Amino acid sequence: MPPKITPCLWFDNQAEEAAKYYTTIFKDAKISKISRYGKAGHEIHGQAEGTVMTVEFEIGGQPFSALNGGPMFQFNEAISLQVPCDTQQEADYYWDKLSEGGDERAQQCGWLKDKYGVSWQIFPKELNELVSDPDSEKSQRAMQAMLHMKKIEIEKIRQAYESTS
Repeated sequence: MPPKITPCLWFDNQAEEAAKYYTTIFKDAKISKISRYGKAGHEIHGQAEGTVMTVEFEIGGQPFSALNGGPMFQFNEAISLQVPCDTQQEADYYWDKLSEGGDERAQQCGWLKDKYGVSWQIFPKELNELVSDPDSEKSQRAMQAMLHMKKIEIEKIRQAYESTS
């Protein structure tokens, strides 16, 4: 059964560029359709005929839509895309690719903003287990370690979690 929700990412005029960028980073990704503005509605949308309107793409079977809607709206941290990773190496790969050209000031606790302003959370899946362990002392040590990081380094969080001091 296909997903019932398709996130739509609003760009000024970089929808195709961003979709191509994302589909080169993620292995199981593809662009499936590009729609263009026509003459109809020009008085409302103001886009030149033939300009990319939307790009439909998929990452890991999850559909996305990218819209060239103009500069009226900007991305913010109120919504982010999560990338739970099986290994630290996988997390490092996505962190390095998605943070390239992004806002370094927006990097904290595994969160980053890419060069288009989209917020991402990149983390090894093990992180959730460590920070939500029923043993409060262990989980609090893991949380404290995480809060001081930009990119998640699971080995350091694991060491804090297992620490007895």
